[in-house]
Amino acid sequence: MIELKDKYQLQKMRTAGKIVAEVLELMKETVKPGVTTKELDVLAERHIRKYGAIPAFKGYNGFPASLCTSINEEVVHGIPSSRVLKSGDIISIDCGAIYDGYVGDSAITLPVGEISDEDKKLLKVCEESLRLGIAQAHKGNRLQDISHAIQAYVEKNGMSVVRDFVGHGIGRKMHEEPQVPNFGKPGRGPRLEIGMTLAIEPMVNLGGYEVVTLEDKWTVVTKDGRKSAHFEHTVAITEDGPEILTRI
Repeated sequence: MIELKDKYQLQKMRTAGKIVAEVLELMKETVKPGVTTKELDVLAERHIRKYGAIPAFKGYNGFPASLCTSINEEVVHGIPSSRVLKSGDIISIDCGAIYDGYVGDSAITLPVGEISDEDKKLLKVCEESLRLGIAQAHKGNRLQDISHAIQAYVEKNGMSVVRDFVGHGIGRKMHEEPQVPNFGKPGRGPRLEIGMTLAIEPMVNLGGYEVVTLEDKWTVVTKDGRKSAHFEHTVAITEDGPEILTRI
C-alpha cells in the first residue's frame, strides 16, 4: 500500500486502473462458448502493451501469463491454456497492469453462455459483497470494517468467503501491506487514512470456504468441488470517500 502524496501519483494509479478496466470490458465482449483461455490472454496482453504498460502478472513469481483465468471450481490463479470454454461455465478473469511504476489490479467473474440460477446468484452475491466492502473504505474506519461487510453479506446468502487468500495493499508493487481479508470482526485492524490504496477482492464459494492448490502450484480450487466467484477493484481512500481506480 502506498500513501499517495499528490495528484500526479494518483493519476498514474488511475491510468493503470483504466487499462485494466478496459481489458476486462474486452473480456466481457469476448468470453463465449468455443473460446480458449489462451486466446483471452493474448488479447489482454496486446491491449495492455498498446499503452506502453506491462502485464503485472506475467513473470510474477514465475507466473506464465498476463491473466489468471479460473473456471468453475477454480478460485484464483488459473493458468490460461488451450482449454475451451463451454456454455454453463463461469470464469473468473483477474488482470493487472503496471503503468509508469504503478499497479492496477481488478477481477470479474463472467457467465459463459447460459448458466444456472444458482450460479447467477453466486456472481451477484460476490459482486455485491465487493460493493459493500468498498462502501466501508472511508477515512477513520478500520480495515476489518471492509472485511466484515463482505463476510456478513456473503454468509447471509448461504455462501462462504475464502480464508486462505485475501486482498492487499497495492501501489508501486502489486502486493503490499496491509492484507485485506474478506472476513473478520468490525472495528479492528489499522485505521484507514487518506491516500491509502487497497485491492479489495472477495472470493466467494457456493459451498465451504476450504481450498486446495493443484499440482501446477498455481491453480486454487474449492476443496468440495463447488463453484467459486471472484470480483476485485483497486480503491483509493480520498477526502471524498472511496474512489474505484479500476473502472472506465
